Amino acid sequence: MGCTRDAILDALENLTADEFKKFKMKMLSVPLREGYGRIPRGTLMPLDAVDLTDKLVSYYLEAYGAELTALVLRDMGMQEVAEQLQETMRSKGARNVPAEVKAPLQKIAKPGLHFVEQHRAALIARVTVVDEVLDALYGKVLTEDQYQAVRAERTSSDKMRKLFSFIPSWNMTCKDLLLQALRETQPYLVDDLEQS
Repeated sequence: MGCTRDAILDALENLTADEFKKFKMKMLSVPLREGYGRIPRGTLMPLDAVDLTDKLVSYYLEAYGAELTALVLRDMGMQEVAEQLQETMRSKGARNVPAEVKAPLQKIAKPGLHFVEQHRAALIARVTVVDEVLDALYGKVLTEDQYQAVRAERTSSDKMRKLFSFIPSWNMTCKDLLLQALRETQPYLVDDLEQS
């Protein structure tokens, strides 16, 4: 087995049964690169981790299979497992990992600024359903006072600007929860920003 295939398998084997089922469900709807076909639902759903790894590699080859695995894991809010996949690939011999898989993974987990910080201006300007984002963050990231302070703003841009005023005190998990809320409420916007 190649090191990329091993890294995919390790990532999938670290999922609980429910997470693994969710992973397979997300595989049915994840946007694919042009020229790639989707694994049929009837084939995908009964697969275990080993068989799914084989199927990912046979359908998408190792490089794109690893990229898709990391993308779906991040979409599920499982940044840590996605980063472990990336780290495993690096430590098991990154020289064997094709450049086309390294670049997207590095883009996903860019060191320094978090995705929401990198795209602050675009998110302030383009997020339209701020209340749904706030509802997702309430009690997990935002206190009652913070929640009410953001809701009190009049426009979507002002609400997002107020929300961003809290970010300097947040840890990575809080920022990941914001990104997850944005993915759920504004998936096309997040996709667009990821490709920019």
